[in-house]
Amino acid sequence: MIDSTPEWIEQRTGIRERRWATKDETVLSMATDAGRKALDMAGVKPEQVGAIIVSTVSHHIPSPGLSDYLAEELGCPAPATFDISAACAGFCYALTLAESIVRAGHAGKDGFVLIVGVERLSDMTNMDDRGTDFLFGDGAGAAVVGPSDTPAIGPAVWGSKPANVKTIEIQSWTEADKNPTGFPLIQMDGHTVFKWALSEVADHAAEAIDAAGITPEQLDIFLPHQANDRITDAIIRHLHLPDSVSVCRDIAEMGNTSAASIPIAMDAMIREGRAKSGQTALIIGFGAGLVYAGRVVVLP
Repeated sequence: MIDSTPEWIEQRTGIRERRWATKDETVLSMATDAGRKALDMAGVKPEQVGAIIVSTVSHHIPSPGLSDYLAEELGCPAPATFDISAACAGFCYALTLAESIVRAGHAGKDGFVLIVGVERLSDMTNMDDRGTDFLFGDGAGAAVVGPSDTPAIGPAVWGSKPANVKTIEIQSWTEADKNPTGFPLIQMDGHTVFKWALSEVADHAAEAIDAAGITPEQLDIFLPHQANDRITDAIIRHLHLPDSVSVCRDIAEMGNTSAASIPIAMDAMIREGRAKSGQTALIIGFGAGLVYAGRVVVLP
């Protein structure tokens, strides 16, 4: 559909494949599948969930939030529910909020929060835009955050760069009727985003490691938002990560799934034996806003 080749795309981004949802695979159905799997793996029952946080830019109903529909599908009787819009940093933002809710004792009597990142970006991809149309995929990932006697979530390093707020935008609905998909389309100045990620995001990754009180050599896993392999390589060099740190490159099979990319990649690494429960991982997300959020965690 564009004047390109698979080799050109892979060289520039690391993407070889991506996944697009079928007509029957909605953001709700994908979030439900991921949420149910996360609860099962954590051994947490729906009635034990005190809050649900969903990060997405793909739920096109203004109200109620996707989290409300998700609570109904999962059979959670009365959780606090809300959505956030933090684009590709959304899962890390949700984790920060969930941790705060648990620590403050506002996650119900059992103290569990379900966080979900879910996107259906295929509807919002401009197939005439040579700079973005090969990037985005669909999917969902989830995790359960709960009380622990041993801290397993390091301090958050998060923020934004409002001066570059227009660098990545999604059109308003008033423009959507002109588009083939009928949905607002993603618009991005890729060059500016790339430069920002290579410089400032790399610094924030280093800050997250410092905030956790460890050194890069003590990390087991580096799990960045799956945006671009060249960005990942640059952050690795900036942090001077040793070869002993396993680096996630799930982008090769999944493309950029925005808020879903970190939990999808984490799940894949654990299932495939490339990461183990209890290992220490640096996670960092960055995207539209321009927003970023990173922290060191112990893998569930």
